[in-house]
Amino acid sequence: MAQPKLDYPGDRARFSWRHAVLLGIVFGPLGALLTLAPIAQSLAYHSFADVRTLLGVANGLNVLSSLPFLIVGILGLRYCLRTPSGPAYPPWWWLFAGVALVGLTSAYYHLNPSNATLVWDRLSMTIGFMALFIALTSEYLASRLIPKLLVPALLLGAATVAYWHWRDDLRPYIWVQLLPLLTIPVLMMLFSSGYSHQGVLVLAWGCYLVAKVAELYDEAIFFSTQGVVSGHTLKHLFAAMGCYLILRMLQTRRRLSRRDRLRPQKTPL
Repeated sequence: MAQPKLDYPGDRARFSWRHAVLLGIVFGPLGALLTLAPIAQSLAYHSFADVRTLLGVANGLNVLSSLPFLIVGILGLRYCLRTPSGPAYPPWWWLFAGVALVGLTSAYYHLNPSNATLVWDRLSMTIGFMALFIALTSEYLASRLIPKLLVPALLLGAATVAYWHWRDDLRPYIWVQLLPLLTIPVLMMLFSSGYSHQGVLVLAWGCYLVAKVAELYDEAIFFSTQGVVSGHTLKHLFAAMGCYLILRMLQTRRRLSRRDRLRPQKTPL
């Protein structure tokens, strides 16, 4: 299916304070992180609260709760292949490819948590992080240049994981993880998208934020629920829900006219 021809008003727009703020949000945290001492990967990270065997699977709930990523990723790839979505189509495709890979690599990691298995999980996650960043900046800034940055962005994401693996320094990888969390609200506040249903993106961002909090309180959540579920399992479920909401946004949105962009948009799921 041929991709629709869209205008790129961002190519004609001058660099403004809004672009400067966005650049500061993107690169400021990296600069701040690099002023810190190298951040080594604590081996305690691999000691999760819930280590129960379920259905013969070690660390069962953490393994099985990775599967929603695979399901959402496959659904997203299926949608992207059937419905090309403008100039940001390649990064959306790579986003769901990364999500599907996370479903596999996260399960692989949780079967035997270690730095060696975590490498593969983080490689998959950087594909999703960087693809989402490029997709959204492509649509909000409406520039022909940004989609061309997809391959360098994916390679940069992979390089941060390789740097951590070889140098035991998490600083660049932490920056890649922060990109979606920091840039999504800034893009939505300072720029306008050419598509409807952007409110769903806020819900997805909220799910990602809750997932990060649940990850931090893995053990506390496990004990507060009397061993029913751990924070890390909830992290998987909320993060997968965030990915699904992005898919729903793509499935339900429509291209806006200039007049439509000035009107409040409803965001039904």
